[in-house]
Amino acid sequence: MVAKTKPAAERNPVVVVDNAHIIYKVLASGRRATRGLRGGGLLSKKMEVREVHAIKGVTFTIYEGESVGIIGSNGSGKSSLMRALAGLTPLSDGAIYAFARPTLLGVGAVLLPDLSGEKNILLGGLAMGFEKQDINSRVDSIASFAGLEEFVSYPMRTYSSGMSARLRFAIAASKDHDILIIDEALAVGDQEFRNRAEARMRELHQNAGTVFLVSHSMKSVLDTCTRVIWIEKGELRMDGEPKKVINAYNKFVGTTIID
Repeated sequence: MVAKTKPAAERNPVVVVDNAHIIYKVLASGRRATRGLRGGGLLSKKMEVREVHAIKGVTFTIYEGESVGIIGSNGSGKSSLMRALAGLTPLSDGAIYAFARPTLLGVGAVLLPDLSGEKNILLGGLAMGFEKQDINSRVDSIASFAGLEEFVSYPMRTYSSGMSARLRFAIAASKDHDILIIDEALAVGDQEFRNRAEARMRELHQNAGTVFLVSHSMKSVLDTCTRVIWIEKGELRMDGEPKKVINAYNKFVGTTIID
């Protein structure tokens, strides 16, 4: 069960997204019709810069202790918005305010392939602010959480993508974060790992940390989140109680409505 949170009026805002816009400029190869051009033909390539408006005027406020699911179709702008929240992607317009620096945990997070899982745990812990002695004492528990006890001394390049993703989650989840963003990390691993990951998210939530979960698994979102934000084609489509928002999204994409 998801723990209940206090009404917003009784809690402090921790993240404010104010009319956020993200516009990417990309180099695209188009074709135009040509006649009579030397070396041309009917069609010739033309390179041009195009703009992709990934996030379009999104506004919301997140309060301490909330677990917020971020849902939407592929390419809707969810990950772009979360990267902006973490300070990794600049806004084209608008503003984002956060009382602490958000930590982004994504399946693309960097681990060093030639180092062992143990060495990556140590480096990841030091990067998060652990003292060397403290993170050394946590290596076994982190490896166990990820289900990698037998492989922790092996180089990361020998790991499957699922093993690597489980280790990324285990490293990041070993520390209590004021604001943690999890991008699709729960999509990897077996049900036992997902259960452990969801239980850890609930612990973070109960410790008054704020958690964002970007996921296509409506069950994971429903099981772990107290609020859901639906982003579609860069726009905020809906924001509110998880089951209500998920059912609206499921109706939009033509999947099963939750009773």
